[in-house]
Amino acid sequence: MSEQPEREQPRAEPAVEPLLVRVEEAARILSLSRSTIYEMMDAGELPSIRRGTARRIPVAALREWVARQTAPSSVS
Repeated sequence: MSEQPEREQPRAEPAVEPLLVRVEEAARILSLSRSTIYEMMDAGELPSIRRGTARRIPVAALREWVARQTAPSSVS
């Protein structure tokens, strides 16, 4: 029996989480509509970054928004 040369396995690139997402992606992540995401951005409830006509939302801002929504409110 002859040894066969080892085949090199393709290296899987590590998954990289995006820092910014499009409005459509943010809507999918939060299970909200695109128009609701635009309303939230316009009201200053959700920060966004503009580059030309493109708007992107930081993933960290989506996480922070969810944390604020789920945090117990401090009512005196």
